[in-house]
Amino acid sequence: MKKQKLVMVGNGMAGVRCIEEILKNDPDRFEITVVGSEPHPNYNRILLSSVLQGTTKLEEITINHFHWYEQYQIQLFTGETVISIDHMSQIVRTDKGRSLSYDRLILATGSVPFVLPLPGVEKEGVISFRTIEDCQKMQETAKNHKKAVVIGGGLLGLEAARGLLHLGMEVHVVHISRFLMERQLDETAAKMLQAELEKQGMKFLLEKQTEEIIGGRRIEGLRFSDGTSVEADLLVMAVGVRPNVRLAKESGITVNRAIVVNDFMETSIPNIFAVGECVEHRGMVYGLVKPLYEQAEVLAKHICGVEGHGYEGTVLATQLKISGVDVYSIGAFQEDPTKKSIKIHDEVEGTYKRLVFQEEKMIGAVLFGDTSDRLKLQNMILKKQDVSDVEKVTIFQSSGSKTAVSSMAVTEIICNCNGVSKGAIIEAVQNHGCSTVDEVKACTKASGSCGGCKPLVAELVSYIHDDEFDEVKMEKPAMCHCTSLTEDEVVHEMQVLNLSSVNEVMLALNWKHKEGCSKCVPALTYYLSMINPEYENVQETLFVNERMNATLQKDGSYFVVPQMYGGMTNAHELRKIADVADKYGVSNLAITSEQRIHLMGLKKEELSKVWNDLNMPLSATYGNRVQNVKTCIGEHICQCDKHKALQLSAALEKKLEYLITPYRVKIGVSACLHNGAGSTTKDIGMIGTKRGWEMYVGGSSGRSVRGGQLFTVAETEEEAIHLISGFVQYYRETANYSERTWEWVDRVSLLHVREVLFDFDLRQQLLERLDTDSLVIKGSKDIAFLK
Repeated sequence: MKKQKLVMVGNGMAGVRCIEEILKNDPDRFEITVVGSEPHPNYNRILLSSVLQGTTKLEEITINHFHWYEQYQIQLFTGETVISIDHMSQIVRTDKGRSLSYDRLILATGSVPFVLPLPGVEKEGVISFRTIEDCQKMQETAKNHKKAVVIGGGLLGLEAARGLLHLGMEVHVVHISRFLMERQLDETAAKMLQAELEKQGMKFLLEKQTEEIIGGRRIEGLRFSDGTSVEADLLVMAVGVRPNVRLAKESGITVNRAIVVNDFMETSIPNIFAVGECVEHRGMVYGLVKPLYEQAEVLAKHICGVEGHGYEGTVLATQLKISGVDVYSIGAFQEDPTKKSIKIHDEVEGTYKRLVFQEEKMIGAVLFGDTSDRLKLQNMILKKQDVSDVEKVTIFQSSGSKTAVSSMAVTEIICNCNGVSKGAIIEAVQNHGCSTVDEVKACTKASGSCGGCKPLVAELVSYIHDDEFDEVKMEKPAMCHCTSLTEDEVVHEMQVLNLSSVNEVMLALNWKHKEGCSKCVPALTYYLSMINPEYENVQETLFVNERMNATLQKDGSYFVVPQMYGGMTNAHELRKIADVADKYGVSNLAITSEQRIHLMGLKKEELSKVWNDLNMPLSATYGNRVQNVKTCIGEHICQCDKHKALQLSAALEKKLEYLITPYRVKIGVSACLHNGAGSTTKDIGMIGTKRGWEMYVGGSSGRSVRGGQLFTVAETEEEAIHLISGFVQYYRETANYSERTWEWVDRVSLLHVREVLFDFDLRQQLLERLDTDSLVIKGSKDIAFLK
């Protein structure tokens, strides 16, 4: 089935979340193109304030790096703007002269900052706060200038002001209303917030209307309508945003305050959809992450033909992300004769709580200073819980010594933006080994959007590791019936006690059976080898060095496998092999699926002479090691150039030979999309494409065939070798013995492995340890141990 063409205008959070959901629902349905006016991949605009406040680094706010687009074959045009839509011909045109046809078009144009039309607005030093570039301008300005003014006492303005304080600037916040954040807080909470921010150094000019920006080429200050003024080197406009509807309006799409859509995010023109801040749904325009992600999910299902409910709107909740200040509001908390409130204002502790009721149901809440009850209140509001039989004051009461997260059900949502439940985070900690907020974020996306739930995620992670935690605890099984210790506990004790042999381990750890069993003995041997690469396990299968090794057969004889890197050899080596076969009466020679020749039926006492006569590198892929790479040679499938695939195969074999692994690792390298080496059903598979090498991981060609998952696309052979080598080493270091690559990937998550290998520093460390292990293994076997 031919893929439909999907074009998305905009590369922001809502739009790309929609693309992510589409890939989940039907990854093969669309050929996707994304056009973004900013020169960056998709990033978390909300966390720009955290960058300014010093709690987050700029590089950490990227949500989808460029390699993500490549991985899913998404054509991305950055720094380019769509300027027109021809909905009759279904073509969009860009400011760079590009024409893109579509079957489905998604408008995710977001919003633009509103700039007050003041005299002097064109002066140097006047900026908005919307993009990475804006953030960088503030950081650069703070190096040489010290007086900043922020116009706007809303959420964005206060976050910008706190960031400027962090940069060492003197900051005034100008606000036209009589109290801050009037849309998110009541007056009591707003005054408490103002007092707290003033302690941090922020200054406020309330009920002020700016009349003029004064100065020469650069801003020098503001003059207000009441005749007063304030000095400034930098002016940040944070007075709100407006839906970016220009393109839609000029294209004849119905627009009101924003692009009008129905419950399935359809616009007034067929095959054109809209999502995010540019959308008006049932008269509402949303600017928070949670509703935008909910819209994205609905649209993704609808556009993929998945039946489901339409978007019905969202109950809004706001949490202020300013260091040291806990503020939260949700629902309809504004004063109204039809509503009744319960207030608790503790001036000693500096806390304030107000719950708003209508017809025996809680419909809104405002919290300051102590927001630990926010999830409980949020659930009561969202579920429209009838509280007629509840003593209202008891709603304020805490659960004694319990933390807020301990009293939550496992099904309750911790991260509203991404819909991550308490149970999902427990699973991430227990099953995937997450121990920090960042690791939980990488595994589940919790706290990865607005960041408001980060304190709660941290509290939950801490609670899970606490001795009092007893919820759905998933105990790991013992290593085997010989011990009550888990595999992780055994490995830990081996390292702490510096144990160096299987017998030492069994004795020191009180093994129930002195000889061990078929499960624990090979596992202990493997772990000893990983802890100390020089560890020697004398076995009937002989491995001395790269030119001296052989494998025992059932009849007591041995076979030797001359190494042919990439399955390639030459006439000289073939003659040498044939001469050895004649000399030692080898009647059985076999060419295996790994494209190697086996010399079989050799006697133990002949091995030294055979090795000497061959004088060739020998393959040693018996047991749990990286196997010889499967390649496709010849032109029976297609006539593509096989040279690069063979070259990559040979390089990988030289890099990874002799390394022990938790389980046998099979690698396939196919020269083209015909996949002649069966690369998609190998532990690691590479397929050559025009874009580079597609890398698949976690496949299996056993009785139950399992397709590998696309890991990434490596642009060069060098990058491919580094990624594969890093993957193998990380598997060696973190997998359990006998755990296959697909089991390991499922356990730790593909996302986590990507996070590790895409981090240049972490990958380099893995490669260095792999090279060290390889050298130690080869170096420690230079002396034969034939007996």
